[in-house]
Amino acid sequence: MSHSSGRAAKTLAVLAASALVVIGGAALWIIQPPAVDAKLKALDAKADPELIKRGEYIARAGDCVACHTAPGGTSMAGGLKLDTPFGSLWSTNITPDRATGIGSWSFGEFDRAMRKGGDGHNLYPAMPYPSYAKISSDDMVALWAYLTQGLAPVAQANRTPQMSFPFNMRVGLAFWNVAFLDASPFKPEPNQDAVWNRGAYLVQGLGHCGACHTPRGIAFQEKAMSDAGPNGRDYLAGAKVEHWNALNLRGLWTVPDTVQMLKTGQNRFATAAGGMTDVIRHSTQHMTDQDLTAIATYLKALPTDRPEPAVAVAEVPASTYTTAGGLGYTQFCADCHRADGAGVPGVFPPLAGNPTIAAKDPATLVHITLTGWQTTATTAHPRVWTMPSFARLNDREIADILSFVRTNWGGNASAVTAEQITAARSALDPKIDSSRFETPRIADILSQPNAEQLVRGMRLNAETHTLLPNNVGNDLNCSSCHLNAGTVADGSPYVGVAAFFPSYAPRAGRVITLEDRINGCFLRSMNGKPLPVDGPDMKAMVAYFDWMQGSTKPEDKVAGRGVGKVDQSLVPNLDHGKEIYTARCAVCHGDNGEGLKDAAGRTVYPPLWGPRSFNIGAGMARTYTAAAFVKRNMPIASHNKFPLGQGELSDQEAVDVAAYFTQMERPDFPGKVKDWPKDPKPKDARY
Repeated sequence: MSHSSGRAAKTLAVLAASALVVIGGAALWIIQPPAVDAKLKALDAKADPELIKRGEYIARAGDCVACHTAPGGTSMAGGLKLDTPFGSLWSTNITPDRATGIGSWSFGEFDRAMRKGGDGHNLYPAMPYPSYAKISSDDMVALWAYLTQGLAPVAQANRTPQMSFPFNMRVGLAFWNVAFLDASPFKPEPNQDAVWNRGAYLVQGLGHCGACHTPRGIAFQEKAMSDAGPNGRDYLAGAKVEHWNALNLRGLWTVPDTVQMLKTGQNRFATAAGGMTDVIRHSTQHMTDQDLTAIATYLKALPTDRPEPAVAVAEVPASTYTTAGGLGYTQFCADCHRADGAGVPGVFPPLAGNPTIAAKDPATLVHITLTGWQTTATTAHPRVWTMPSFARLNDREIADILSFVRTNWGGNASAVTAEQITAARSALDPKIDSSRFETPRIADILSQPNAEQLVRGMRLNAETHTLLPNNVGNDLNCSSCHLNAGTVADGSPYVGVAAFFPSYAPRAGRVITLEDRINGCFLRSMNGKPLPVDGPDMKAMVAYFDWMQGSTKPEDKVAGRGVGKVDQSLVPNLDHGKEIYTARCAVCHGDNGEGLKDAAGRTVYPPLWGPRSFNIGAGMARTYTAAAFVKRNMPIASHNKFPLGQGELSDQEAVDVAAYFTQMERPDFPGKVKDWPKDPKPKDARY
């Protein structure tokens, strides 16, 4: 729903309360014992299993595990570090261990900590007790039952906060509570129905959504804790949380769209990222559909002046091939988000209609671009997809691309400046890989005297099937193999290639020209017809290759050239290859290798076998050539490797899956009788 960092937002509350330390004097924490009902008295013995089960659900709804579990640590045992400008805090152990957890606490102490931030001393409001104060007495009892009787005790000592003076003095927290804390439980709104009230209770209380999505006041307090009162319009109206933009949730989507986001981590408009991935993974995906519907109903009912979100329009912007931002987008973004910004449903989020793109503050968009992004693993979508960091691009390049995106798919969203990228880079300090491969920038074409011809050559590589229907006999483009229009290391890049032609080709048994090589791909990979050598399209393609040559000389070695190699002594396991294909490849290339098409029937990702795929004469029809390509380039969006998050398989896995799809049925190649007239055939040739 948002790309905010929940834990980061809670550190703002620490700053808020800590700031009051400097004006605080001595103060006593006044403890009011809560009402104790029959259910609480029953906890003196063993709690009802149903009560414990209910408490577990409440803990899920409150997302306790996200903050009270360290990376790689035991659930609920604490140890998660929260950094602030004034020092560091660590979440506490809330298992029932008597020495290091809450096993020796009374319910009264627990209730005071949850509602007033007091368990004998003042808690920093990194724990969102101003929101948890709204929890009902029955739910608080159930939560207590689960934490004390549903969890195993874990002996893990709590770490002492390391806050600098005077922020290490908790006395000022009492003043902050007096000024801003309303510890009264949630009160239903009599003019609203039960669904709305249930949603309000979950959003305002257990869900503590305002901790990230409500703007902060002068003392860093949330400007509103609900939609009521004079500041009610500020509630969930969006906020800047460190370097993320927590979205305005008021009337954001339809009820079904919000339910889908909270249940699966994605919907037709967006995909969750940042801190929201933790919320969905640990909390909302486990909630009942009734509760999610209640949350969505409440959010949709909040008054807003935002227009209804637009459904993605499948249209390539007119400025795509005439601006630096458009060409940068084509090179680095279109493989996943598509030229029309529609994304790939269930895999890559759309840009049109995406609230992160249209947000007034582009902080989240900048953050994701510089540091990368991952989807959240849910029951509905267990596979995690990764967008790599684009920190290798310079600040002007990133600004141009993001401005192109916001101009075309963000409504009236403002442009992004290079200065904004510079500031974010300084704050985020993203890691940049150390690859020796120098990625050409297609946007540089615009400065060339033959820019129009070069753009045509680039487009003929990226849109071959569409632009040359009389020459392409299947559903492939040149960029199906030559990734990002031939600019990816070990992805058959065109960098320097023109320098190596004319050259001897063993398959032809003679010296061939660059034009011969290009037409070989039309005959084999695209199962089609050759281009006229003297025609404008061939000249445009050759011009594009010549531009990619740069200063490369025939004797030079170009890092990342070709697709690399794999050990050809490895014996393929076709059964294992089928398993890998099903798990890692089918989502893009189809269960039966048929490829992926959009709603209009246009090819998104190419077929790997069948009548619309490459024929047996193509290099990709050979097991070990295909395996080398797959190892370094497939699947995409697997990790943070620039520029596609490409490649994750071992040599054996690549050989297995390549053997599986290369040996499938595909078109014959009539010209095969002329191949390798002088040289031995490769052992993996299909004929």
